[in-house]
Amino acid sequence: MASTSCVFSPTFLLTPSASLKSTGAYKPLLIPQQKTRLPSYSSSKHLKKFGCVTVKASHSLTGMATQEKKKVVVFDTEDDLAVALAKYTADLSDKFTKERGAFTVVVSGGSLIKSLRKLLEPPYLDSVNWSKWHVFWVDERVVPKDHEDSNYKLAFDGFLSKVPIPPGQVYAINDALSAEGAADDYETCLRHLVHTNVLALSTISGYPKFDLELLGMGPDGHVASLFPGHPLVKEKEKWVTFIKDSPKPPPERITFTFPVINSSAYNVLVVCGEGKARAVESAFGTSQNSESLPAGMVTAEEEFALFLDKAAASKL
Repeated sequence: MASTSCVFSPTFLLTPSASLKSTGAYKPLLIPQQKTRLPSYSSSKHLKKFGCVTVKASHSLTGMATQEKKKVVVFDTEDDLAVALAKYTADLSDKFTKERGAFTVVVSGGSLIKSLRKLLEPPYLDSVNWSKWHVFWVDERVVPKDHEDSNYKLAFDGFLSKVPIPPGQVYAINDALSAEGAADDYETCLRHLVHTNVLALSTISGYPKFDLELLGMGPDGHVASLFPGHPLVKEKEKWVTFIKDSPKPPPERITFTFPVINSSAYNVLVVCGEGKARAVESAFGTSQNSESLPAGMVTAEEEFALFLDKAAASKL
């Protein structure tokens, strides 16, 4: 992949027209929902290999997905988690490439990119069909692409520059626009990709249906740029929206809305570190004192997987 910034083709740089106005006891909870399933990470063989356990689903999930579509996997170490995440992602890449001829992947910022490092090693570096990947961001800071706060720069430096994904299939924001303009432009791009059948449309929700979203969570329980108590958490009309008063700098960002996030076929929320244990407890614990945090609102149409290391799961 060329080591240059990847942006939409000129077609997508235009602002949208009016016509384009989106602990208890540990036990597995894995109930197959369709004929084609990935290898289950709850198998005793896999759990023994990676030193991980599965925990029952909490009652705090909201949205279309049911508890049967959720699994929580706790790994001994972050390295074990990264190994399993690479296999999970590679298996889905193979599945959707064969079924659809494309694999639409959404990434976030933060430590998530580091957790994808095992995909850069054998056997995945050579076996994954990178030419079929289409990469998006669940949120982005409205800064130049070479800025240290840019999620694009983080992903490019740590992952995208090391795999042969065609540059035209990496969809970064237009950083020459305002936050509102960049959000509208990104939604226009998504609508175009739905129209050209690169991106599926959910028959359940009517929102774009990505194949896989790889998400992280902040210590306060935020996902994407959807923060606890912020009005954007309740946005239900737009696919992509903007924020100018982010509680975490930089203040101006664009973000997918929850209807889009939760229309994904598969969602993986990756959380590591003791510093996030209290938010994990609040979002996914079974206590009556559990809070409603954005992280606890994440679901998926096929499967939502919560990947934790022991430190992050320490309060469950």
